[in-house]
Amino acid sequence: MQVGGTDAAVQALRDLAAAHGPLMLYVSGGCCDGSAPLCLLRGELAIGSGDLLLGEVGGAEVYIDADQYQRWNRPELTIDVSPGAAGGFSLEGLAGIHFVTR
Repeated sequence: MQVGGTDAAVQALRDLAAAHGPLMLYVSGGCCDGSAPLCLLRGELAIGSGDLLLGEVGGAEVYIDADQYQRWNRPELTIDVSPGAAGGFSLEGLAGIHFVTR
């Protein structure tokens, strides 16, 4: 397993997908040292050759920068939710939560 999700994260992703359409998560390494993945509509962010698909959580594809994944020693990531609005333009901020990695 390279990526998984808590029950709360899976439910949040399913709810968001029902309201907005297919989703993707991107662990960027920018905000919060990459601990706050961006939740976007699938295809809204162009995935490049330097990005790695870790798997799916709640039907959402989860990507990470391949170099960052190596720097973090190839961790097993768990996607979770926390209360409070997401920073930036991450889709779940509209629901008053934000995704985090553990």
